[in-house]
Amino acid sequence: MPHTRKHPAGRLRLAPVLLAALLTACAVPTPMLVDAPIDTAVRAAPAAPAGPSPSQPAPSGVVAVNDPTAAETPPLAVPSSSAALIDKGLASWYGNRFHGRRTASGERYDMHDFTAAHKTLPFGTKVRVRSVQTGKEVVVRINDRGPYKHQRIIDLSQAAITALGVRHRGVTVVELLRE
Repeated sequence: MPHTRKHPAGRLRLAPVLLAALLTACAVPTPMLVDAPIDTAVRAAPAAPAGPSPSQPAPSGVVAVNDPTAAETPPLAVPSSSAALIDKGLASWYGNRFHGRRTASGERYDMHDFTAAHKTLPFGTKVRVRSVQTGKEVVVRINDRGPYKHQRIIDLSQAAITALGVRHRGVTVVELLRE
């Protein structure tokens, strides 16, 4: 008797559910990111409706899923210190070896200035960097591209890493905050 492979019943019943979930996820609009400097990128809140629609009142206690009057979107609040977080991850630093060389922005790297390299932030953007280990903060200006090492989010100048008190570590965990 030849061996026949049967699909488990659970997989056959699960496939339509997964397909429906995938199609639903594709249909839901997602917020669009704005390609602008950090301090000017703002997501606009949708306009709140003026009031309930008199054309079709909903039955008492029932709210339609797509009814704009069901739940108004609260206005965007002024960012707090916790909302100012841009990223959290590993930071490294560079010093003597690159001192005097041209950066990606065209200026010469000075290891004694409070500057940094970031992969995507616009040149000239100022970012507050907080050491998770020491709690110290320093404001740096982005003037170069990098870091090119895996899992690092920012390369700091020697002056910046020294001010954070973690120069001896080489690589350290930091938080990038809006300035």
